[in-house]
Amino acid sequence: MMKLNDYLRLNYKMEIVEDPDEGGYAIALPELPGCLSTGETIEEAIKNIEDAKKLWLELAIEDGREIPLPESSLDEYSGQFKIRIPKSLHRDLAKNAKKEGVSMNQYCVYLLSSNNALASNKINKTE
Repeated sequence: MMKLNDYLRLNYKMEIVEDPDEGGYAIALPELPGCLSTGETIEEAIKNIEDAKKLWLELAIEDGREIPLPESSLDEYSGQFKIRIPKSLHRDLAKNAKKEGVSMNQYCVYLLSSNNALASNKINKTE
């Protein structure tokens, strides 16, 4: 079983938002629901979120709640995968890429990114 210091060493994703109206910054750790803090500067907000993270973890351990682990790092992914597709789809993708003036690889990355963003938005709306 992990102890407080084990969890404190983990790198949880930070979402930083600047407040243009009031000034300062807000930081949330989305993997630790409700763990957020603010600061006048980014440095202050980061220091404050570290304190909030420690308190969040201490309470979770004390209450016996399950503590989520951070999402895996990008280091585990190469950025490459191979896929077999029908020849007709290959032809259509190549033609569309040529029409757009980009490589087929760039065109496929664009299509995957666009569709991934749409899928992510649908998933987030249903949660």
